Amino acid sequence: MYHYDPNTALDELKEEAILPNPVHLRDMMLRAHLDADHSLELNRLFVEYQRQFGELQRIGRELLTRLA
Repeated sequence: MYHYDPNTALDELKEEAILPNPVHLRDMMLRAHLDADHSLELNRLFVEYQRQFGELQRIGRELLTRLA
């Protein structure tokens, strides 16, 4: 279960091309106990990840709707 283990999530991403849910990724970041600089840097990346994750869901929904 990758929900709280970034290494497992990375392995699953490599094997199955499944992106972790942003909520689980956020939880991984919170559990990492990062210093302020790393926390800000990762938060910026996370916001971009959330934006693109939502866009991919929208595109995937449209593709599946048209195929159905």
